Amino acid sequence: MTESYSRSASQIPILRQVARPGRAALADLPSPFSLDKPITVVIGRDPRCQIVLSSQVYGGVSRQHAQLSPAPHAPSGWQICDLNSANGTYVNGFRVQGCQTLNWGDRITLAQDGPQFVFELQPVYDAASPPVAPVSPPYNPNLSPASFAITEHPLEPNSKSPPQTDAVTFSQLFPIVSTGRDLTRKAYLVPGIVTVIFVVLMFVTNGNPTAFNFLLAAYISGAAYYFVYQLCGKRKPWWVLLVSGIVTIILLLSPVLNLFILVFREILPGNLPEDTENINIIRFFINMFFGAGLMEELLKAIPVLIAYFIGSRLRTRLGEKIGVWEPLDGILLGTASAVGFTLLETLGQYVPSTINEVAQQTGAVGVGELIGLQLLIPRILGSISGHMAYSGYFGYFIGLSVLKPSKRWQILGVGYLTASTLHALWNTTGAINILVLAAVGVVSYMFLAAAILKARALSPTRSQNFATRLTLR
Repeated sequence: MTESYSRSASQIPILRQVARPGRAALADLPSPFSLDKPITVVIGRDPRCQIVLSSQVYGGVSRQHAQLSPAPHAPSGWQICDLNSANGTYVNGFRVQGCQTLNWGDRITLAQDGPQFVFELQPVYDAASPPVAPVSPPYNPNLSPASFAITEHPLEPNSKSPPQTDAVTFSQLFPIVSTGRDLTRKAYLVPGIVTVIFVVLMFVTNGNPTAFNFLLAAYISGAAYYFVYQLCGKRKPWWVLLVSGIVTIILLLSPVLNLFILVFREILPGNLPEDTENINIIRFFINMFFGAGLMEELLKAIPVLIAYFIGSRLRTRLGEKIGVWEPLDGILLGTASAVGFTLLETLGQYVPSTINEVAQQTGAVGVGELIGLQLLIPRILGSISGHMAYSGYFGYFIGLSVLKPSKRWQILGVGYLTASTLHALWNTTGAINILVLAAVGVVSYMFLAAAILKARALSPTRSQNFATRLTLR
């Protein structure tokens, strides 16, 4: 007798991953995830999530991206909440703000181009029903990853693992033929090429201290700036950033510097004392606040303000590239300006004066050049917690004032005074104690890093930010 199967009237909600429209179908979609129990289901790349997605395939998905939870007031009884993900959660093409109730047939997308799921009902058969992925235990952040036995692609019953083979492909023997654009995107090819060029040029200029020092300073400052650029995660044309640094150098070599010195060091109490050992520390700080903090931070902000002015006047594609439209633009342009300031100050003032002073004392030019080189390296490296930190922090506020024009002057005032205070503290503590100086440097870098993180969160183009797409939440 042929056994018959009858369908029961009961149905259970499931979440089923589907291939994205217009793209090649995934070779092995995971089994539908059953929602037959009223539990919270977290989706993300964290192994502790109930639905785990591969970090190699879905780089735009956050570690804990979204969660489904029971919602008695919803027609379906379920809702989805975005867990402050970097690239957003979408239902039927619309971004979820907070939580949103679900209806049968809704399409859920994690990030604009990420994995897509369908929320639907699945009939329950009396017997021989198709296999459904088991419900995982409720999410508990205190459990270790080993507490879960969840895989992205669970094997069907009696399925066999793909056969292993010892065959070696041509691309495996010669990986360079198959990497393609990943070499520049993921393998840092461009920084590697730049490093090789600088190394060759430094070999060529060996024996010419002036040229060697310039190349070394340019490479170290470029590496420090590249680190900040990667943290910011917003693409800005390299020539715009280069021009920002060059404009600062031009300002320092022009009569504009004399005007700033007149205002901040002669009219205002910013005259820098020559004898720093016997001066009152409070008075020394006031001198540094006006003569170094306020003066230099305003001067380094001029390229950022010029870029803002040009961008606001040029309502074109070029204006978008040049202008300041958000805090990340201000940070990138401000730190680029600081690189120009640091290079000129170090190579044009501190290193030459140190070489001459030591050479006069010892009568050996070579000793002076060695001491000058030893001064150059920490000064340029220290710019990331010095001039770049102050200028980048002030640049954040310039960009923030663009997003919130009604509070512009309040925002600019807070940023200008804070950056100037950090600058003055660095200069003041340098004459007190090296450990205190290090502490101030750490604090300055923390201010810059905090500004970058906040700028990324506020960015109107956050979905295109390569730092927020790749950084774990």
